[in-house]
Amino acid sequence: MTQLEAARAGRVTEAMAFVARKEGLQPEQIRECLARGAVAIPANPAHVCLKPCGVGEGLTVKVNANIGSSPDRCDPAEEMAKLEAALEAGADAVMDLSTGGDLKAMRRQVLDNCPAAVGTVPIYQSAVEVTSAGRGILDLTVEDLFRVIEEQAREGVDFMTVHCGVTRTALERLKTEGRVTDIVSRGGAFLACWIIAHQQENPLYEQYDRLLEIARAHDVTLSLGDALRPGCLADASDRAQLSELITLGELTERAWKAGVQVMIEGPGHVPLDQVQANVVMQKRLCHNAPFYVLGPLVTDIAAGHDHVACAIGGALAGWAGADFLCYVTPSEHLALPGPEQVYEGVVTTRIAAHAADIARGRAASIARDRAMAEARRKMDWDAMLSLCLDPKTARAIREGSPPAESEVCTMCGRFCAVRLVRDYFYPDGRA
Repeated sequence: MTQLEAARAGRVTEAMAFVARKEGLQPEQIRECLARGAVAIPANPAHVCLKPCGVGEGLTVKVNANIGSSPDRCDPAEEMAKLEAALEAGADAVMDLSTGGDLKAMRRQVLDNCPAAVGTVPIYQSAVEVTSAGRGILDLTVEDLFRVIEEQAREGVDFMTVHCGVTRTALERLKTEGRVTDIVSRGGAFLACWIIAHQQENPLYEQYDRLLEIARAHDVTLSLGDALRPGCLADASDRAQLSELITLGELTERAWKAGVQVMIEGPGHVPLDQVQANVVMQKRLCHNAPFYVLGPLVTDIAAGHDHVACAIGGALAGWAGADFLCYVTPSEHLALPGPEQVYEGVVTTRIAAHAADIARGRAASIARDRAMAEARRKMDWDAMLSLCLDPKTARAIREGSPPAESEVCTMCGRFCAVRLVRDYFYPDGRA
C-alpha cells in the first residue's frame, strides 16, 4: 500500500506521523491532505535511512539541492562533499543528476548517506548508458528507459522527474511559438529529439500506465517534469509551456487514481510580474498538487549570482503558493558547482522559503523572527547566532571581525544605536 492509498483508507502511517511532528501539525491533517493529493511524502521503503519530509498544502516551503557529476567533472569524493554540504546547509531533498562516471555507484553512495528524500531523472542514466555503448541518444529504446526507471525504483529513489508532458502535439506547438531558447530541459531535449527522429509518441506519455505500475510498486513519487519550461524571460508563460501544463494536470489525476503520489515541476525563467500567475495556473490546472519550481529566475543576466535571482523569484513563488523550491547555485549557466556553491545555493534558497513562510502567516516562522528581534534588542549574541538560518557563516563573520567591546559589533562599535537607546531611554532597565 502506498502512502496515498493508506491515506485514502484512513490510515496514518509512520511517515505521516513523522511529518506531522516535524511540521507541528496533527497526523490527521497530514493524512487528509495527502489523501486529496495536496501533500506528497516522497518515501520509497527501500531508502532505509530516510527521514520523511512532506511537501504541499499547509506545510513549510521546502528546498531541494541538485548535485551530481558531469562528463567533464566526475569525482565521487567531491559528490559526497556536495551531499554533505547540502545537508549541512539544511536541504530538505537532494537530486542526484549525475551524467559522468559510475552512475550506479554514486547513486548508491547518495542513498546510503542521505536522510533527506532523494530524487533522480532516470533518462539521464539511459542516455549515458546508450552513448557509452557506442550508440547515439536517438538509439535509446523504450525498454532501455523503463529498465532504468525500475532499477532506480528498486534501489530506493524517493521521487523521479519524468517528462511525460512533452508530446508530439506539444512539440508542434513549440515549433510555431517562435521561442528564443526553445528547450533548455536536458531530459526534455533528449525526448524531444527522440520523438522527432522516430516520429513516435513520447513513451513516458504513451506507456504512462506502465510507469504508474512501477511507481506504485515502490511508492515512488512522480515529479512530472516541465520539459518545455521557459529558458529565458522572453519565453515565459507561452503556449508551449501551458500546453504541457494542461497535459500534466490530466496525468496527475491518472496517477492519483492509480495510487501514485505526484508533484508538478514548474518554470524556469519568469519575469517578476508573471510569477504569481504561473503558480495560480499550476494549482488550478493540476488540481492543487504540490508545485516544485526551479527558482524561478527573474532575470537572465545574473550569471555568477543566479542564486540571488532564484531567491527573489522563489520567495514570491512560495508566497503565491509554490511548495518546493529547487535551488540554483552561483555556478548556474557557467559550470558544475562545487561544495561551496552547493552550500551557498541551499542557504540562499532557504532564506527565500522562510520569507515565503512568513508571508503565508506560518506562526512558527514568524515567532523565530520575533525571537531574533528580541535577541538583537538584548544584544544576546549566542541567541542571535543560534536563531539565524546559517549560524556557521554568521559566526565566522563575527569572529573574523572582533569588536573592541564584546557587546557590540564592528559595524557601529561604541556608536551602537541599540545600546544607546537602551542606556538613555531605559536607564532603569526595560520591562
